[in-house]
Amino acid sequence: MTFANPIFLYSLVLLLPALIIFVLWAGWRQKAALNRLGNPVLVQRLTANVNWRGRRWQALLWFLALVGLVIALARPQWGTETREVDQEGIEVMVALDVSISMLAQDIKPDRLSRAKMEIADLMTLLGGNEIGLVLFSGASFIQFPLTADYNTALTFLDNASPQVISKQGTNVSDAIRTALSGFDFNRPSQKVLLLITDGEAHDSDAQAMAQQAADQDVLIYTIGFGSPEGEPIPEYDAAGNITGYKRDQNGEVVLSRLDESTLQQIAQIGGGRYFHAGADGSELAAITTELDALQKSALSTQLETWGIERFQYFLWVVLSVLIATEFIPDRLRQKTRGKRAAMNSRLASSSAGR
Repeated sequence: MTFANPIFLYSLVLLLPALIIFVLWAGWRQKAALNRLGNPVLVQRLTANVNWRGRRWQALLWFLALVGLVIALARPQWGTETREVDQEGIEVMVALDVSISMLAQDIKPDRLSRAKMEIADLMTLLGGNEIGLVLFSGASFIQFPLTADYNTALTFLDNASPQVISKQGTNVSDAIRTALSGFDFNRPSQKVLLLITDGEAHDSDAQAMAQQAADQDVLIYTIGFGSPEGEPIPEYDAAGNITGYKRDQNGEVVLSRLDESTLQQIAQIGGGRYFHAGADGSELAAITTELDALQKSALSTQLETWGIERFQYFLWVVLSVLIATEFIPDRLRQKTRGKRAAMNSRLASSSAGR
């Protein structure tokens, strides 16, 4: 037997001894009050027909009802049943730019680290939606396919870095193409591509691929990381220390600038919206609101095992016990008049003796 709400059992352990002590104390107070009435014979006469044994049984039954009620509240379960559960939601493919320009630090700690944090936060807000991840720079690949297993997805997300792709650059069109291959177009659920990059695209086909995605009813939302003014790209040694900044062939420090215009065009073609990543992360709440408003349909059917609730049996016991207490009389009927006469005689003798 298992319990869905075992906290009620813990409360019973504390409550029951306290009630027992209270009942014993109340009984002691009642006896003391009777003794203060005076003449013990008079007290005996007045209480002769009180059903003391019945009252003890009532107290015991009330305790039993209390125990049964607490057990019912703890929701006892034994046995299992299997149910088919439809998982509803939308399909979200995230395309994350891992080019070296994403190491610029105009957003702390750097663009890539901040983007990974936002993706992790997005997973906690997605609910039952499925998410997949595409990593891209000069090339692209699916880091993990659409899944609702966010814990495993977070493990793969942590491994995203510029070192996972040897071909440098920012090929946005290839990222969109790879993301489209990750959707299951046999399912009617709404499909969303979330493109996260600084927008420094090195190809000219991004708008054409965005149109292809729109033709397949895929919405595209874009998030731009960085600043239009530009930021140098740090270079690191093996120990992770900054050794300098990336320079061009003329020895000038390369500045990585956010290309908002391109990202806005892609989002407009894709029927979505463009968001600029701010210091407060407010764009994440806005994106979540957009996703919540989209169409949701069954993504998959899963078999789940549930414990069978048995609390109703204990409620029947409680009800039966409470009904039984009502049939226990509070006072007993006198069987003979002789007993009453004898009691009156003893009372009279006691009064005469005084």
